[in-house]
Amino acid sequence: MSRSSDVISLSSARPQLVESYSAEDTELSQAINRAQENLLRQQHPDGHWCGELLVDSTLCSDFVLFMHWVGEVDEQMQQRCVRHILKRQLPDGGWNIYHGGPSEINASVKGYFALKLAGYSPDLPFMEEARANILRLGGIPRMNTFSKLYLALLGQFPWKYLPTIPVEMVLLPKWAPFNIYKMSSWSRAMLVPLAIINHFKPTRELPGLRQLHELYPLGTEHEDFRLPRDERFFSWRNFFLTMDDVFKFLRPLGIQPVRRRALEEAERWMVERIGEGSDGLATVFPAMLNCLIALRALGYSTQNPVYQKAAKDFAELFVDDPEDFRIQPCLSPVWDTAINMISLAESGLPAEHPALQKAANWLTGKEVRIRGDWSVNNAHPEASGWAFEYNNVYYPDTDDTAMVLMALRLVKPQDQQSLDMLFKRALDWQLSFQCNDGGWAAFDKDVTMAWLEDMPFADHNAILDPTCSDLTARTLELFGYIDFDRKHSSVARALQYLIDTQDDDGSWYGRWGVNYIYGTWQVLRGLRAIGEDMTQHWILRGRDWLESCQNDDGGWGETCASYDDPTLKGRGESTASQTAWALMGICACGDLDRSSVQRGLRFLLSSQKADGSWDEPQITGTGFPKVFYLKYDMYRQNFPLLALATYVNYRSGLGHYPSFHRCLR
Repeated sequence: MSRSSDVISLSSARPQLVESYSAEDTELSQAINRAQENLLRQQHPDGHWCGELLVDSTLCSDFVLFMHWVGEVDEQMQQRCVRHILKRQLPDGGWNIYHGGPSEINASVKGYFALKLAGYSPDLPFMEEARANILRLGGIPRMNTFSKLYLALLGQFPWKYLPTIPVEMVLLPKWAPFNIYKMSSWSRAMLVPLAIINHFKPTRELPGLRQLHELYPLGTEHEDFRLPRDERFFSWRNFFLTMDDVFKFLRPLGIQPVRRRALEEAERWMVERIGEGSDGLATVFPAMLNCLIALRALGYSTQNPVYQKAAKDFAELFVDDPEDFRIQPCLSPVWDTAINMISLAESGLPAEHPALQKAANWLTGKEVRIRGDWSVNNAHPEASGWAFEYNNVYYPDTDDTAMVLMALRLVKPQDQQSLDMLFKRALDWQLSFQCNDGGWAAFDKDVTMAWLEDMPFADHNAILDPTCSDLTARTLELFGYIDFDRKHSSVARALQYLIDTQDDDGSWYGRWGVNYIYGTWQVLRGLRAIGEDMTQHWILRGRDWLESCQNDDGGWGETCASYDDPTLKGRGESTASQTAWALMGICACGDLDRSSVQRGLRFLLSSQKADGSWDEPQITGTGFPKVFYLKYDMYRQNFPLLALATYVNYRSGLGHYPSFHRCLR
């Protein structure tokens, strides 16, 4: 249904653009109107948005492996997963983990294994190509620990060569040098069920025709596959590997009372976090799948209400597309709703607009009011914050919270007093997460002990929740918009953190988006919002770096490969979202007549589709760097709109869009 009557005409709402701009003012206004209408069409009746999260083929592969492990294969579902996997096979026979990326060993083995379990002969040409590619990549021995564990469940990798995940870790006190709250929330949610699985080692034996002997390099299948030690005599890695040997030695001795108590605590911890207020364990695919396996290993039947809820939550991740069945890693309604609100409001929708009012009401209803896992490392007494998903009360995060508060500030409240109370509560919560180094991390405070990265089961590159420039700058951006005290010590510490984390070439690393373009844009936008002098040399170096990356077509792009190889930073095919980020970063430094700005605007205007969106097959979101990436379908729709609006607002003299909320401090 068209909503064109609800859209503000920018030609009347904004001053005329200066002559140096290469497009007509009406062209820009029409592009903004189309983008607004596109977003408004997708709003749910209750006010929220939720775009799809697209990922690589490993989720469908893992689901096929799970069905065969549990012995409950839905043939129709398996075939839908198989079509998904085959559609994503690369010309060299393997599978990658991001658009345009090379074949990756874990994704390739899982894809091959899923196809073989589904009955495809290894003699088929595409299976032969996959096998040859996997062997070129080093075969099964080169996979990471978590992927090998899934193979072990089906008898394709020896349990004795997997690092022990001691379930007793759930009993370690919070004052101990290591406990489960010293690692990131997502690792915690994955590892607690894996520790249960590691105890039971529930292995399903496969018939010979379904096994994977051919994926071990010739002559290696019976080698010692334990993780190699450091050449140095003492290192944290060698210490942990020695402890792993001790755990394996003690296991047959049957120290039962402690193990039994640990299993009970791990089960209680897991079941509690899949209960009311949560759409599954941490509401993210790996933890939810591990939870299903752990529950079955503990003896839960398919009729048990706990298992049924876990399975139902898991099924909510399925995208029932008859042409291309997909599984999402999680759902993103809070994040999408907040960004869309900001994009629509800053592009001219009035604060009283029904779409914004409904969205604001929906978001305020999603505030988390219980003290979840974060409270172990953060003594802040009052719960607040927002999670990424529909219901995830144990894991609100600072990124969503900052974005939600920036969105709510743009809507004229029906109840100012209630909004003031919410803002104060949520702002105090956000402030309490500033870490010792002055930065902000996502889910926890000061979960940054680098020595944990040497733990044998930490090779998924996500054991910690590091502080990062993008989250720190986004928090500063929020502070600036609500007139937070610029002299507050938290601001000075955050600014120093950003100075300290700037790379020599002027860029900043982006933890939650790809990558240096994302980090640099967010820092520059945050610095402008908080009132920094944007002509300072160190800030202009960030702008200059962005300009140095502009492509010949006027856009910007960066491949996920920059996480593996920083020499690739800022390089890649132009995308709508990354062009939008770069434009906003450069505009934050002033001088809107720069050639880079005009060419970037031209790229967005010329590539917009008739429906108001932009095409973007590339992945520009990050889950775990080097391991797992996310394609936010909304990014190609909301960030270009925000970039066009940012340009118009800066051109018309607005430092940022007016706020209906001012900080109470």
